[in-house]
Amino acid sequence: QVQLVESGGGLVQAGGSLRLSCAASGRSFNTYRVGWFRQAPGKEREFVGAINYSGDSTYYADSVKGRFTISRDNAKNTAYLQINSLKPEDTAVYYCAARAGLRHSTVVSAYRYWGQGTQVTVSS
Repeated sequence: QVQLVESGGGLVQAGGSLRLSCAASGRSFNTYRVGWFRQAPGKEREFVGAINYSGDSTYYADSVKGRFTISRDNAKNTAYLQINSLKPEDTAVYYCAARAGLRHSTVVSAYRYWGQGTQVTVSS
């Protein structure tokens, strides 16, 4: 199994940027796909994007395309979510998750391992 810990969240003004990190420990990180999700108060957890094992394939929700970038460094057992041009509606707890499998998945239940989340708050 793998343990995931997110970091890098915080309070930022609209238009700013953040880079979230997802540090993994346990079994070989490069055997897992990584997904990023977010959950705003009172809303369901929402898929943001995903990256494959090697980092050469990514997939994003339409709502974040062009502003969010996912990457990973398997040598450091870490995945990243770069968020640019932040908007107040991006305010949420952001989670990273890991899964095996042949394809990207946007489904919460497809991911076996989850981090505890990191809060991102965007002020207007």
